[in-house]
Amino acid sequence: MSELRAIPDRPRDRLMRAATRMLAVLLLPAAYLRAPGRARHVACQWALARRFPAEDLTGLAPRARQAFEAARAEAFWQDGQLIGLTSGHRDAAEQHHLFTEQVRRTGSWAEARRWVLPPEESGHVRGIAMDVRPTEGAWWLEVYGGRYDLYRTYDNEWWHFEHHPETGGRPPVRMPHPGAAPYYSATS
Repeated sequence: MSELRAIPDRPRDRLMRAATRMLAVLLLPAAYLRAPGRARHVACQWALARRFPAEDLTGLAPRARQAFEAARAEAFWQDGQLIGLTSGHRDAAEQHHLFTEQVRRTGSWAEARRWVLPPEESGHVRGIAMDVRPTEGAWWLEVYGGRYDLYRTYDNEWWHFEHHPETGGRPPVRMPHPGAAPYYSATS
């Protein structure tokens, strides 16, 4: 287990978690009409979409999205944890912009790679990377995400998880930072 630990709840956090859970419970009848065998899953996704209105799950690889949604539904219903998506899929142009901005800020290509990868190496561009929030949600994913092949991949980014079903249920080697990761081709 890593150094990441959930920070203590603030009153606002407890209130938001309770309100989101109450909304999900109220949405259960409509979710049942929409998807009878998956009502809890659907109600959870609807409630979390209200709690995190800016999140965008489009563009995630289908299996990565399914894994993320299933993990956060379990976190929500079984453990009362909310997991939101801060950033998921990015197209190559957006990733290139983020990388060149980081190069400009740090003054170094190598230093920029400690935080942002160029498009041809980014899991975000491939649709398998997810930056999540809050820290409690990231902590939950670090502990239980392996059930869904979701793994924290960098020591310096508590928020960054990737979907890796090809590891057979074993966590991939966690790298100290993105630039230390092995090169991933766009076809892998």
